[in-house]
Amino acid sequence: MTEKALWWQKGIIYQIYPRSYQDRTGNGIGDLWGVRERLDYIVDLGVDAIWFSPIYPSPMKDFGYDVSDYVDINPMFGGMDAFDRLLEDAHKKGLKVIIDLVPNHTSDQHAWFKESRCSKDNPKRDWYIWADPKPDGSPPNNWLSFFGGPAWTYDEKTEQYYLHQFVPEQPELNYRNPEVKQAMLDVIDFWMKKGVDGLRVDVIWLMMKDEQLRDNPPNPDWDGVNPFNSIIHKYNMGLPEVHDLIKEFRAVLDRYPDRFMVGEIYQPNEELMTYYGDNDECHTPYNMQLINTEWNAKKVREAVDAYEAILPEGAQPNWVLGNHDQHRTASRIGRDQARVANMLLLTLRGTPTTYYGEELGMTNAVIPPEFVQDPPAVNQPEIAHIVGRDPERTPMQWDDSPNAGFSEAGVQTWLPVNENYLYINVKEEKEDEFSFLALYKALTKLRRTEPALNMGSYRSVDAGDDEIFAFVREYEGEDSFLVVLNFTNRIKTLDMSEISRTAEIAVSTDMLSEGPVKLGALIMAGNQGLVLRI
Repeated sequence: MTEKALWWQKGIIYQIYPRSYQDRTGNGIGDLWGVRERLDYIVDLGVDAIWFSPIYPSPMKDFGYDVSDYVDINPMFGGMDAFDRLLEDAHKKGLKVIIDLVPNHTSDQHAWFKESRCSKDNPKRDWYIWADPKPDGSPPNNWLSFFGGPAWTYDEKTEQYYLHQFVPEQPELNYRNPEVKQAMLDVIDFWMKKGVDGLRVDVIWLMMKDEQLRDNPPNPDWDGVNPFNSIIHKYNMGLPEVHDLIKEFRAVLDRYPDRFMVGEIYQPNEELMTYYGDNDECHTPYNMQLINTEWNAKKVREAVDAYEAILPEGAQPNWVLGNHDQHRTASRIGRDQARVANMLLLTLRGTPTTYYGEELGMTNAVIPPEFVQDPPAVNQPEIAHIVGRDPERTPMQWDDSPNAGFSEAGVQTWLPVNENYLYINVKEEKEDEFSFLALYKALTKLRRTEPALNMGSYRSVDAGDDEIFAFVREYEGEDSFLVVLNFTNRIKTLDMSEISRTAEIAVSTDMLSEGPVKLGALIMAGNQGLVLRI
């Protein structure tokens, strides 16, 4: 990588779930006017780009992932005027803007699907995936929905089933039809012309399905908990043909300067790497390993090393700690280790993505049954605690006023505010020099100013203790850094003199430790991480 690295190669991405960031219209739902008011806070975090979860017009059966119009903005969020002003202001402040593209499926209220379901001979019938019932009237095959039950819904009027791998109100597009493909390419071109800097493409690996709609094989290793895992999803995910489609998406972005495409893909490393293509598919496919790997030093080191080892030449790595589909980091591993996790995220090689509130150490909220809204939790209450995503989507915690400063006092927010907002909030943490927020800003500042951290190489090193993860970041002609992370709550004494005899503490997770240290007898507190200048 050179000094001319692109913004997404050096930068930090900050994911905003728009319903939950800032309500400025007083309806208890976040909006783009609210985000616009918080741009200075986002700039002050030291991030480079905002990624918005879907903001299109939508009936909200899956909170925006059921799109009814790809080239407009939901009035709930302020409409296109709010978006245009936000985009302009963000660019003036040096922030890039990434939006979600949801190409696998539309809403059943999209004009395309309304036409498609009119009759079997409608010109748009083949824009979606329709199939006849089996002789006994059951669905065409055994494919299952991520959100519970069959992936097929019967249409009484036309006496066929249509495919949906999420809620029934999300019918899936048929990309074997060239008209569908062209329509989506036109959507991408629309947003590129508007000046959007990048796309996060939802479930990008699902877009092509087996032409014969064959049954998926049973999963012999199913644990009997989530029925979705009872089959191996061979014929509805990751088909080879999807790569040609992604290349066509990328070709549209490449007509515009400095644009970025990241794909949502839950696949093993070997499969994940194929989505780089020959630098003609995703600029980077999302890497969820820090979310899915057991949180101990040995396992995390192995995961990072394995990922780094298999990356294609010149490919950009990326790292994610949390998102709108995953329980919050501080709830998964505890708040003490969440500080260590933020240090790891912001010092690894590649593009990091932070989910809103992770900079504060926000935790999952307890959602009373009457407030549960997420479709998989509503449809499968017996495993709601496993599949429900409401707990990580609660309102941003700005201060200790009613509704945490997210919405006006007395307004019923769309999800309840986490009760710990009284002490986990932006106002409180801004005034505390040792807070999560202070640590996050110290790390982003260091990363932005040090080439070794934003462009340098990575190599893990042996700390002589499997409960410690240590690695070196280097860039030719610049200062190098040793990152040492204690994954336990116990004091550790390490001999790392092979790296260097001495070092200087650049950032410590406790925000207390500073000054020179001797690496031959490096003492680390429990739950401590150190970024050391060597």
